[in-house]
Amino acid sequence: MTLDDLEQTIAARAAASPDDSWTAKLLAKGPEKCAEKFGEEAVEAIIEAVRNDREKLTSEAADVLFHLLVMLKSRDVALSDVMAELARRQGQSGIAEKASR
Repeated sequence: MTLDDLEQTIAARAAASPDDSWTAKLLAKGPEKCAEKFGEEAVEAIIEAVRNDREKLTSEAADVLFHLLVMLKSRDVALSDVMAELARRQGQSGIAEKASR
């Protein structure tokens, strides 16, 4: 499964009943709740990275990617827009890019 596939799955589930879909239920709670859930998953991934638990980090990283895409969906930001921004930054040093903000 690619991130594009996952984005399409999230879009399809967004149209489902919140009673039938975790994604629809989360989106129905609004962008703030989606952002909160993404943050929780990111913290859990950080904890597993610090613990050096490869299996749990892999699982938490999958949760992070899923919840990132749900959060983006909640604000109508397409994955292609994020990828375009990454492409724009390609070839530029991270130090220079950060200084330009």
